[in-house]
Amino acid sequence: MITGELKSKIDRLWDAFWSGGISNPLEVIEQITYLMFIRRLDILEQAKENRANRTGRAIDNPIYTDETQILRWSKFVNESPENTLTLVRDKVFPWLRELGGENSTYAHHMKDARFTITTSNLLAKAVDMINGIDMGDKDTKGDLYEYMLSKIATAGQNGQFRTPRHIIQLMVEMMAPQPGDEICDPACGTAGFLVGSAEYVERTHREALFEPSQRQHFNESMFHGFDFDNTMLRIGSMNMLLHSVENPDIRYRDSLAQSAAGEADRYSLILANPPFAGSLDNDATAADLQKVVKTKKTELLFLALFLRLLKPGGRAAVVVPEGVLFQSSKAHKDLRKLLVEGHKLDAVVKLPGGVFKPYAGVSTAILFFTKTNSGGTDNVWFYEVTADGWSLDDKRTPLLSGDKLGPIVSDGALSEEQHAKNNLPDVLARWRRRNGSEQTRARTEQSFCVPKEDIAAQGYDLSLKRYKEIIHEEIEYRAPNQILEDLAQIEADIQQGMSELKGLLG
Repeated sequence: MITGELKSKIDRLWDAFWSGGISNPLEVIEQITYLMFIRRLDILEQAKENRANRTGRAIDNPIYTDETQILRWSKFVNESPENTLTLVRDKVFPWLRELGGENSTYAHHMKDARFTITTSNLLAKAVDMINGIDMGDKDTKGDLYEYMLSKIATAGQNGQFRTPRHIIQLMVEMMAPQPGDEICDPACGTAGFLVGSAEYVERTHREALFEPSQRQHFNESMFHGFDFDNTMLRIGSMNMLLHSVENPDIRYRDSLAQSAAGEADRYSLILANPPFAGSLDNDATAADLQKVVKTKKTELLFLALFLRLLKPGGRAAVVVPEGVLFQSSKAHKDLRKLLVEGHKLDAVVKLPGGVFKPYAGVSTAILFFTKTNSGGTDNVWFYEVTADGWSLDDKRTPLLSGDKLGPIVSDGALSEEQHAKNNLPDVLARWRRRNGSEQTRARTEQSFCVPKEDIAAQGYDLSLKRYKEIIHEEIEYRAPNQILEDLAQIEADIQQGMSELKGLLG
């Protein structure tokens, strides 16, 4: 969690950008990200220099040459604000655009990047704030990025809105990416799911990444993200670089408009929260997706796309609007039947309505499925999340201390009172038991399993309320004659009271 002091610095810097004429939130994030990246390059070079000094060897793949040493953060940070602005604008930024070589993903997205800070005072404030960040702490960098993204206060075009970090973490933990996976988000935005997956693999498979070919896979061929917003692509690419993925496959692609033929059966894991834009014209949708499901609804088209992109045995965890689970159009029913009968539907996790506030109030769920092309659904695991650790209003205030938020908490399980405010650790724990003890849970519980036959009998309706059973309390009623006797006694007491009152009044 970032400190209140750092939040205040960001708020003041944000205000300075607005006062300086940069009012687009994404542009502000871009400019801050560029500066964070420039500082990170200097820190990486310092680490290489320290390693070279210890081993007595030459610096391995130096970032800076003798001629570009002056462009390092540690060099210009001590210059006057005017000199810093001139150097960053005229020297550092042109060099930055060419960094990584002509064929790198980074260079591709940076070719159109612009440095839009025009005053030395604004640049000085930005440099001062970034200089105070511990760039070696991935959590701090991640939280800083999340806080900046949270300032995008309205949903963008095409239904884009940010997925909360703790929901991303829950989905990643449930999917448990492996070092050999190829992970894709076909609507990647700022690459939150890819960053979350990279952090998980680095934390849980650190030793595997010491192997050179495995590390190369991690840096160059493990992570794939598509988007059709160039600003998002730049921010997503920089976000991955800031999280130590050197050359991720982040590229321009209109996922629903372009044929998936070249990407079909390629990926082993998809994590996504695709835009829920409503409807697209048929002529704006790839023909191969229309063959899977005849619809204009983007949420259904994305599910069809995921099935095309996954290799057999590949898994997916995707956020969908709740209407996907129960709406009765032929396209909705056909797609649900395809997931249940044609592949393996693993789970439906219903999220509370306020999870995506203040960006959107739509009710959502997470679908977990495996592409098999041959069925395989025996039971579907359902979980009803009623609390995610934050208030479900527009303020989204944390309800517990930082170490008790998210799907992984310190000191083991939460107490019953804490669970009532944060269900996510329980979701993760019960997901891991879905093929064991969860099979015997009653449908009155928060989680339970439903056989495929029951789902088919309900027309492939996947809404949790269709299967959840409500506990009806048995209330013991008194016999009528006892109630009449009590009423008679009450009437007698009233009459006696009235008589005594009359006697007192004389």
